[in-house]
Amino acid sequence: MNSWSRRDFLAWSGKAGLAGACAGPLLAGLLSGCKTAEIAADLGRAAGVLDEQQAQSVARVGTAIGRSFEDITPEQEYYIGRTVGATILESYKPYADQGANAYVNLVGTLVSLSSDMPETFGGYHFLILDSDEINAFAAPGGLIFITRGMLRGCATEDAVAAVLAHEVGHIQYRHGIQSIQRARLTSAFTILAAEGARTLGGADLAQLTDIFEESVSDVVNTLAVNGYSRSAEREADRAAAVILDRAGYDSAALVSMLEVMDTRLTPGGPDFARTHPSPASRIRDIRPSLPAARASDPALRQQRFLAALHRI
Repeated sequence: MNSWSRRDFLAWSGKAGLAGACAGPLLAGLLSGCKTAEIAADLGRAAGVLDEQQAQSVARVGTAIGRSFEDITPEQEYYIGRTVGATILESYKPYADQGANAYVNLVGTLVSLSSDMPETFGGYHFLILDSDEINAFAAPGGLIFITRGMLRGCATEDAVAAVLAHEVGHIQYRHGIQSIQRARLTSAFTILAAEGARTLGGADLAQLTDIFEESVSDVVNTLAVNGYSRSAEREADRAAAVILDRAGYDSAALVSMLEVMDTRLTPGGPDFARTHPSPASRIRDIRPSLPAARASDPALRQQRFLAALHRI
């Protein structure tokens, strides 16, 4: 058999459901992924239901179905994140102050190097958005956006570092990629598994393009509309506390920043309040796990902070 289309596969799998002892293992293989699919293929081959090529197809497609966001490479994550970033910039204008952006990149680089993911395929990049909203976004792969409204709530460099460390925490745990619906990735990997040895074209290429665009929409909607889950936010806060401590910042700045946000955010408002749990609940979650307070050099940092952001 030269190739086996998905239509052929579906038609065949329906017939296989009537094929006695093979039906259960075959269907289970398709649903649960690689290992079971290999077993199902072996059973089908042994029972004479499948020829060699059909058995290989079952194993190959089953492998694709079993893959998920964990199989997305750093390079693929970078390109998804870059498109997410471009989509965010359709709604927000960059803040054209090179000194302020250089400072945010300096602080952001310091905290990212102290994370569990200090390197990404395209590196970390930080950009100020010219918006009064109190908001920040982390696109997959290391693109982080912070609004002027958020920076105005930061009274110290430690507070800036706390916000950026929280966003780096989202990247470290790949929360953006995980917001892509698993069904989309299953479809993409299935097409690639079936077509991997040939040049993609026509309907398959169009379908992959649609899946890519829909995946980007999943991430953007999570960042700007729906927000991450409570557990993901808690995970990013815990990561931020560790990162701040490693970088030499006072991790208590995370609580201080949340206290400021608690006074400035309007519940249900179109910004951080819409996409994040209440600051009060986040403070309750993170306070018990904060490292011991550390001595720092606030005078030097404050001088640098004021020089860079006094116009923000």
